[in-house]
Amino acid sequence: MIRCHASGAGLGHLTRLRAALRTLRLDGPVTVVTDSPFADDPRVTGGWRVVRPGAELPDNAREVIVDAFPAGLRGELDAAPPPGARVTHLARLLRWDAYAPLLPAVPPRFDRTFVLEELAPAHDAFLRRVSDEVAPLTLADPPAEPVDVDGWLIVHSGPDAETRELVAYALDMASAERVRPPMTLVSPVRPEGIPARIAHLDVYPACAPGPNVERVITAAGFNAVRQFAPWRDMHRMLPFPRRLDDQFTRAARARR
Repeated sequence: MIRCHASGAGLGHLTRLRAALRTLRLDGPVTVVTDSPFADDPRVTGGWRVVRPGAELPDNAREVIVDAFPAGLRGELDAAPPPGARVTHLARLLRWDAYAPLLPAVPPRFDRTFVLEELAPAHDAFLRRVSDEVAPLTLADPPAEPVDVDGWLIVHSGPDAETRELVAYALDMASAERVRPPMTLVSPVRPEGIPARIAHLDVYPACAPGPNVERVITAAGFNAVRQFAPWRDMHRMLPFPRRLDDQFTRAARARR
């Protein structure tokens, strides 16, 4: 059994986990510990057993995967893994100054840590102290149908206020360029206040863009920046503030 800890309320942790399982070629029953509301969507977690944090977990896992937060979202992860399990950490950029104070006195150790993007120096140094092996890893998502729409594609999973801001950003950009392209929002829901001219699709996954897409507008979360990297020339990012993620640094790096 493969036990995965995907802390956080967003969609990104589960998307990254699916890609990691495929990339690492890990087969077998999967139990995911998560409090993400997207865990109820079979398109996202199909084939997995989903349990909420705090639930009793079997101790027969042969693989344990800890996503993003090395000791859990609030430093709650037990330092002792199931007997005989290999423990893997998937490391992505964090606001380390905000996360480090949450670490317990005895943090979990990892048999291996895969670094998915450049980390802050202190974050990287910490992981090298608690990991037997540290190596880079490039994720490969499962195959998916392209999202093909005319014009501009706006992709965001929420919250609604951010989705509205992202749509406003796209409209402002079009106005500044004196163009009026068709626009389609890909989001789990259509928030109130979205202009009627913006089409809406509930599609998952929302990458890759099809041949009729002229521009992609997203936030600067890990998956959006990673998945749309091959289309960087038509990808525009609007980073949002996060307590523990650093979208501003990620966006700045992607624009180099």
